[in-house]
Amino acid sequence: MPAAVLVLAALVVYSLDDLGFFDQERLARAGENFVRYAPEFVPAPLDDHFQTLLWDAIRETLQMAFLGTLLGALIGLPLAVLAARPLTGPVVSRGVRLFLAFVRTVPSLVWALFFIILFGLGPIPGVLGITLYTVGFVGKLYYESLEGLDPDVLEAVRATGATRFQLVRHAAIPEAANAAVSHILYAFEYNIRASSVLGFVGAGGIGLLLDHYKGLLDYHRLVTTILVLFALVVAIDAASRFIRKRYLLQAETAAGAS
Repeated sequence: MPAAVLVLAALVVYSLDDLGFFDQERLARAGENFVRYAPEFVPAPLDDHFQTLLWDAIRETLQMAFLGTLLGALIGLPLAVLAARPLTGPVVSRGVRLFLAFVRTVPSLVWALFFIILFGLGPIPGVLGITLYTVGFVGKLYYESLEGLDPDVLEAVRATGATRFQLVRHAAIPEAANAAVSHILYAFEYNIRASSVLGFVGAGGIGLLLDHYKGLLDYHRLVTTILVLFALVVAIDAASRFIRKRYLLQAETAAGAS
């Protein structure tokens, strides 16, 4: 263990040095720039026009994340069932897993760029980019949940003479329903952040506002927009935790008691 720690520490020091973190001239220049530009990063006041722009951007960001998550889940969950080996077998599951891996490998930002070529600038490429990434993201998490189900439960249902569809409908999906909801909520949280980045390529949302103020070097409003985005993410996280605690945990407790 001590040898492993020493090797890890050596790798950390080497990487920091190789990437320039020990460059004294650069560090000194960074300190000077911080002192020089710090006053530029004081948040701007929320006048009526600025508030309208922020609200429109937040609304569009929420719509993009909501639609992308919902559409992605509606496509990804059935694919996850096909990707679960205990439910479909190795041949089908392998092909579906490869598709989900490909969709998930390409970031939503790149998908959005592809759809911008097709549809032009605006929120449509953002929604479609989030949708495709969510298909791969939710699909992987859900098929892993399905494969983690108690095999005795599946075998008991098979022993009754149930068809494969009945096995999925009456055993697999109900058993993994809480996991599916949890995965979708987590995807929505992630997509709020992702949709804010998509604006930098012209896909709409609050990211477009961030890119606008960055281009104008209006750091006061840029910081205010970032703080509003931070508040939005915190609120979404809190709502998601409440839903998990209030509904999913209660459902699991009730199932255990029965």
